[in-house]
Amino acid sequence: MSDPADTWRPTAPRAMLEQRAALAARARRFFAARGVLEVDTPIVVNAAVTDVHIHSARVHLEREGFDPSNSVQHPYFLHTSPEYAMKRLLAAGSGDIFQICHVVRGFERGRLHNAEFTLIEWYRIGFSLDDLMTEVAALVRDLLGPRGAGRVGERITYRDAFLRELQLDPFAASIDELQQAAQRLGFASSAGSDRDELLELLMGALIGPRLGTDALTFVHGYPATQAALARLDPTDPRAALRFELYCDGVELANGFHELASAAEQRSRFEHDSAERRRTGLPCFAPDEYLLAALEAGLPECSGVALGFDRTLMLATGASAIDEVLPFPTERA
Repeated sequence: MSDPADTWRPTAPRAMLEQRAALAARARRFFAARGVLEVDTPIVVNAAVTDVHIHSARVHLEREGFDPSNSVQHPYFLHTSPEYAMKRLLAAGSGDIFQICHVVRGFERGRLHNAEFTLIEWYRIGFSLDDLMTEVAALVRDLLGPRGAGRVGERITYRDAFLRELQLDPFAASIDELQQAAQRLGFASSAGSDRDELLELLMGALIGPRLGTDALTFVHGYPATQAALARLDPTDPRAALRFELYCDGVELANGFHELASAAEQRSRFEHDSAERRRTGLPCFAPDEYLLAALEAGLPECSGVALGFDRTLMLATGASAIDEVLPFPTERA
């Protein structure tokens, strides 16, 4: 345990600060060469996310005449991603955009998790999901430097990843089969979980850590029930136009062919809220600004969020996120 008198010190030495700065500069050069505009959106926002697996941090902004006894106050939140605001920029005609920013999520702590972390998020108009995967691979190889050289690009469907690693078809397997798979592998507490909870458990704890060995592995075609803000695959309604990138067993990126339908997005928000109520999580009103932007017209585009800190971990050979953060949450 560190000496309490020494906890004022940053956990990352100067050399790591220099590597963080160099990585950010390299990313900016990558986008500048492609004519992608850097933007800056607020960290304090008016709406929380509805996703069952992402938890917004609520904040109170003091104002003149603020009455702490008044429970009816307008809530504000720290953004978990710049996605909603960036889509509003896209709908307003911004063109291709990117951002490197801090985000905050509750219940995020571990070897690969810190409540506050950095994302590189970008949107490309007219890009298909395949186009975006190609660009993500190019950026990640660049950012990984020598550790990225020679890494092959692998693309595998979500279904084929389950078949290859667990000999299970995620679209056809019964709840009992999924529970048995989890229990055989040591997850006895999975009984009573719903289908998506079991699939996410198996992907996150068992399949994902096996992916991306000496490769950049893109898993695409996630279940439609996990589409989030992605379109469904017109050739297979069971699947969404969504991918995740894995490298050395670490999930680095999550990308979508972006949903442009305000009505469908509202329906998904409502479904998320129902799931949050079912599981005892707090529920908040959906982001009406985002829905209004979708109603006004989001251009055909694909977008992705890439974990900056995790990419830096792989580039430097760090074993935990705390090694690349100047101030993890406990020291913030």
